[in-house]
Amino acid sequence: MIRTVIFLFILILSACAAPQPADVPSRAQIADSSLPPIKAFATPRPDPPVQSNSNIAADFLSLHFELESGRALPVFTRFETPISVRVIGNPPATLRPDLRRLLTRLQREAGIDIRETAAPTANITIQAVSRAEIRRTLPHAACFVVPNVSSLSDYRGKRRSPETNWSTLRRRERIAIFVPYDSSPQEIRDCLHEELAQAIGPLNDLYRLPDSVFNDDNVHTVLTGFDMLVLRMTYAPELYSGMSKAQVAAELPDILSRLNPRGNRLPVQAVSQTPRDWIDSVQIALGPDTGLSARQSAAQSAALTAQRLGWQDHRRAFGYYMLGRMAQSQDPALSQQYYASALGYLGRTPGTELHRAYITTQTAAHALASGDPDAALRQIAPNLDVAARSENAALLATLMLLQAEALDMKGQSDAARTVRLDSVGWARYGFGSDWAVRAKMQEIASLRLRGEHKS
Repeated sequence: MIRTVIFLFILILSACAAPQPADVPSRAQIADSSLPPIKAFATPRPDPPVQSNSNIAADFLSLHFELESGRALPVFTRFETPISVRVIGNPPATLRPDLRRLLTRLQREAGIDIRETAAPTANITIQAVSRAEIRRTLPHAACFVVPNVSSLSDYRGKRRSPETNWSTLRRRERIAIFVPYDSSPQEIRDCLHEELAQAIGPLNDLYRLPDSVFNDDNVHTVLTGFDMLVLRMTYAPELYSGMSKAQVAAELPDILSRLNPRGNRLPVQAVSQTPRDWIDSVQIALGPDTGLSARQSAAQSAALTAQRLGWQDHRRAFGYYMLGRMAQSQDPALSQQYYASALGYLGRTPGTELHRAYITTQTAAHALASGDPDAALRQIAPNLDVAARSENAALLATLMLLQAEALDMKGQSDAARTVRLDSVGWARYGFGSDWAVRAKMQEIASLRLRGEHKS
């Protein structure tokens, strides 16, 4: 229900290289007027779910009948009429095109009757406000969704009222989503996907899901094939608001057999719950207001919990990823060992290609800074399509900029120039302002300079 500012698989490469002065020479520096136009993704290419139908049924019940706090929800809720969506506030130029693309996906892939309207009676109101206004309301939120209100001022007046408590909801009729108008286009789009999905569907997030936006790790930022299946199930004709957990559970096998016959042939995996102490450790380790020693201790605690529980999935890998991030500036060699361990677990877990692509930004950056452009290129190549399929422009731009610097290091300046120019349109969507784009280019260029000094 709240997209937090804790980015668990952080894309920023600041731990790879100390910030460089603005006047460091670099091929990445370009004039203000020469930035290529912003790019946008075209046809969606979501992958199908990787879980069996039995596992998806268990996930569906956990998603719909629990809140993120672990509190149980008494009944199933959804919209029981066609859903109308309006936009108010100060939406940036990219918001409405991204919203319309999302609504089209929901119509086609999830079979939901949802449309945009200008009417003040809309079921869902998306209000574009400043980040400062959001933080004044919820300090650690990037965006959020609330029932039974239609504006931020309305929510402030009802904040402690039962009306805005999801656990008292019996049917969804009016919901508001608050997104920042002064963030990057990708961050705004990500908020639209996550918050609109929870406005019309599940209210919970589960760390055990490898291929879903219904996961607080923020790895997947646009609705996946799994997510669309869950939303299509949510609006199956067999279900309706007010059903108990047992009633919904009884309908799920037939619903899944009809909507996802492939899932009947996949092996059933044991459901492994995520304990609260692991979640708390992760939130402390990557929270915005935590000191380094406390973060390191929390990361170690999360890694030990995963080891004690015998996890073999992406959650086990995540502990090593956190430790790698924290060791990176003081002990780069140790951080690479942690990343290798994380990649080992991810390689055995279906649906974790995007997780691996994020870690590749760290391992390829290390190879580049170590003077090994061939190793960097080998790591980057298979992950470019992963980033594109996931519609993650920030990740795609980062990988391409690393690729360009590696090509430059090998003396392939023409190829490097082509890749770099192609990356900037994605960087503008992923990082936003021109200064942020140039800062990212400068940051990655500094890795090449370090590598050339070592070679």
